[in-house]
Amino acid sequence: MNILDRYHAMDYGPAPEARNEADAWLAARDFSKALFIDGTWKAASGGKSFETSEPSSGKLLAKISDARAADIDAAVAAAAKALPKWSASSGYVRAKVLYAIGRAMQRHQRLFAVLETIDNGKPIRESRDIDVPLAIRHFIHHAGWAQALDRDFPGHKGVGVVGQIIPWNFPLLMLAWKIAPALAAGCTVVLKPAEFTPLTSILFAEICERAGVPKGLVNIVQGGPEAGAAIVNHPGVQKIAFTGSSEVGKIIRKATAGSGKKLSLELGGKSAFIVFEDADLDSAVEGLVDGIWFNQGQVCCAGSRLLVQEGIADALIAKVKTRMSRLRVGSPLDKNTDIGPLVDLTQLDRVKGLVAEGARQGAVCWQPDAALPSSGHYHLPTLATGVSPANILAQEEVFGPVLATMTFRNTEEAIELANNTRYGLAASVWSENVNLALHVAPQLKAGVVWVNGTNMFDAACGFGGYRESGFGREGGREGMFEYITAKLPLGPVIKPAAISAQPVEQADGSTIDRTAKLFIGGKQIRPDGNYSLAIATAKGKLAGEVGLGSRKDIRDAVSAARACKGWPDATAYNRSQVLYYLAENLSGRADEFSARLVQLTGVTAKAAREEVDQSIERLFLYAGLADKFEGRVHQPPARAVTLALHEPVGVVGIVAPDTSPLLGLISLVAPALAMGNTVVAVPSERYPLLATDLYQVIEYSDVPAGAINIVTGRTAELAGVLAKHDDVDGLWVFADAETCAKAEADSIGNLKRVWSGNGRGLDWASDEAAGDAFLRRAVEVKNVWVPYGD
Repeated sequence: MNILDRYHAMDYGPAPEARNEADAWLAARDFSKALFIDGTWKAASGGKSFETSEPSSGKLLAKISDARAADIDAAVAAAAKALPKWSASSGYVRAKVLYAIGRAMQRHQRLFAVLETIDNGKPIRESRDIDVPLAIRHFIHHAGWAQALDRDFPGHKGVGVVGQIIPWNFPLLMLAWKIAPALAAGCTVVLKPAEFTPLTSILFAEICERAGVPKGLVNIVQGGPEAGAAIVNHPGVQKIAFTGSSEVGKIIRKATAGSGKKLSLELGGKSAFIVFEDADLDSAVEGLVDGIWFNQGQVCCAGSRLLVQEGIADALIAKVKTRMSRLRVGSPLDKNTDIGPLVDLTQLDRVKGLVAEGARQGAVCWQPDAALPSSGHYHLPTLATGVSPANILAQEEVFGPVLATMTFRNTEEAIELANNTRYGLAASVWSENVNLALHVAPQLKAGVVWVNGTNMFDAACGFGGYRESGFGREGGREGMFEYITAKLPLGPVIKPAAISAQPVEQADGSTIDRTAKLFIGGKQIRPDGNYSLAIATAKGKLAGEVGLGSRKDIRDAVSAARACKGWPDATAYNRSQVLYYLAENLSGRADEFSARLVQLTGVTAKAAREEVDQSIERLFLYAGLADKFEGRVHQPPARAVTLALHEPVGVVGIVAPDTSPLLGLISLVAPALAMGNTVVAVPSERYPLLATDLYQVIEYSDVPAGAINIVTGRTAELAGVLAKHDDVDGLWVFADAETCAKAEADSIGNLKRVWSGNGRGLDWASDEAAGDAFLRRAVEVKNVWVPYGD
């Protein structure tokens, strides 16, 4: 046998990680008192417990206290008690606590890694080299944000008591993503880990004790769905942060509707891994291994859809199969293992069921010829080819080591296939042509895009999704906004609109028809139902009539907004010019609009003119900011830069208030337009003629058809239609409390971004009712990772 034969005959020997320290910790711990509340360890009030088992063997690890509603009450009370002192403390004090946690975790990082692998099943290399170091990085990074809070976020403060619910796929890392920014912002925390993986959160609570974290700041309650529901529904919690499935995310969105609680959701994904014909195929294959088989595919941003250009498909698939045949499936404590067990038998059964259904729907499912361990919840890496875009493996999140493959012919088709999903968490683009990659990245509906790489994360860079992958960001500057708030100048409580008696006498005795139409797709059109709504003057006489918009009219308006490409594709400079022109043309008709305000609302001529002038000024403000509210460049500790791009949300529905009917409408529409969104606006139900008078101003201001659509009618009814419409991406509602709550609850179909006044108006004339606070709601932040170097 020559040296080459010996080389090819070589195989990996066993390289087990010692687990004696972790076993000793397990043996010494009293898990009947596993709830960490107000700095002390407590048993669950009901005396119940649940079991956590080792995925690689099925053996019982521990019986853990199972929190009930009474325990959540105690945890929230402890967090509320600790909140005033913590939120009033200096940034330096908070920074020292966060840094102390990070340093204490560093001293015990090997124990964290081994416990994570034992409890979750992920290979020790991943726990040791990725999860634990990144968790530590988050605490030390956010120590800096604690001290920089007043400088970088003037006028903001922590939102209050935060309820956090995390999943089992990255137990420690998700804990760090949640707790670190919350503490930095001056919030206190009640966190519930997943039932499958409680161990590292218990060790973390011990670390908090050792690091001298003040009592009540961090409360960790183990438990199941009952504990999670109690956190979500607790009136003492001001913010909910959830990472998990889209299905549960929708339940939480509905449960919190109308509560006024701040909400961030990081949910499922079906991420595209796009390989163009000029890509380095060997590098792409290695990236693919990391993209789909990292953590057994139990990753929300897993690159589970391989989109490969037709000309290289055969060559790439051959390389992928060769690489798959060399993946090592086995004990997660073996340092040579690539794929460990799935977290639980229920998860294994689910993955098997989806693979079988995908095959039934026409996919060809291939697996390497490899033996699985005799015990544990293992699944071989699986490659599905011949997958149609409608196949369940292309549409549903499998959350296992399963890769669905499709081909494309050109760039446009690749983008269309990539966006053919209800999710929008992440994507990966592979091409040696960086111009092509950066051309594709902004067109992908995903919150994170990796260029020639995958699964790159850092505490300095935001992470989060579009569409049904949730809303909000974790990490970086944008992640801090999820835990802080600035008070907007609240106006009076908005009362539900009352259907009043119809005025019949014209204000000026004229018999000329004054029925205003709807404004859809750049045209004035009659409402589909051919009904109208009489509008009274301040003296109760007939000022005119407007079209009574319906579901069909909203549908047409949304279609027109979606079809309008000229506005979102325009440069920010071009949008600013149009908004300046709109302000200029409104200025030319200031007297007319002032008179209309006096006629409808009964305000003085001076007050009316002030509102018109402020409306013009606000248009000027957002015209000027259109090309200035820009993204950022992050520099993570890697050979990469991260471009945090500001992108329009998409089609935004706006339900404007009765108070300051012209200024309120423009204060909402202008920032949405400035950032490139297209708008479907429902103006004041009581004073809609101010909006219909804008039609001509819009028509001769070079606004592209469909960029602004106005549907008059009943506020509550039309807000509900917008909320339920799955082609509306964002919804801003300033109406009565019941309408706002219903809009939030009805938005769960596509998890659109909803901003409501919760039944309160704003002081629209104040400086605080304009600027960055509105622009932030008009954009999505997409983080594009671009590596550099050889």
